[in-house]
Amino acid sequence: MSLKQQIDQDLKQAMLAGDKMLVTTLRGLKSAILNEEVAKGVRETGLPDDDIVNLFTKEAKKRQESADLFKQGGNDEKASQELAEKEVINNYLPEQMSEEDLAKLVDVAIASMGKDPAKMGQIIGAVKQKAGAGADGAAIASLVKQRLQ
Repeated sequence: MSLKQQIDQDLKQAMLAGDKMLVTTLRGLKSAILNEEVAKGVRETGLPDDDIVNLFTKEAKKRQESADLFKQGGNDEKASQELAEKEVINNYLPEQMSEEDLAKLVDVAIASMGKDPAKMGQIIGAVKQKAGAGADGAAIASLVKQRLQ
């Protein structure tokens, strides 16, 4: 079952259960998928799951940033709502790699490319390619920067 079909199925269940927060979040995800399909001109065929995972990763990051801003503004209720939406989105994302596994990938990439700070972008790119959606780009970048110093 594709992610899009899973979202549709979960949305129906949430509507039947009367879970307003979940319904709202899943409708937002469906809308984001539709917008991306239209933007890429693949409305009829649909997005592949890899593109949907990338889209959901961005959506989760948006929710985290919004929650941080709401906390800074003193609106804890809105911040907790954003974090709850982020948790729903995280259920559809692949499990993130542990920091140890990520560190191993970074070490292998540095060993193969050399410990040259000028190659930081290439090393980050190589690690991102190997890790896929299982690792956050910011975490990879900070680990690479740490290792190259």
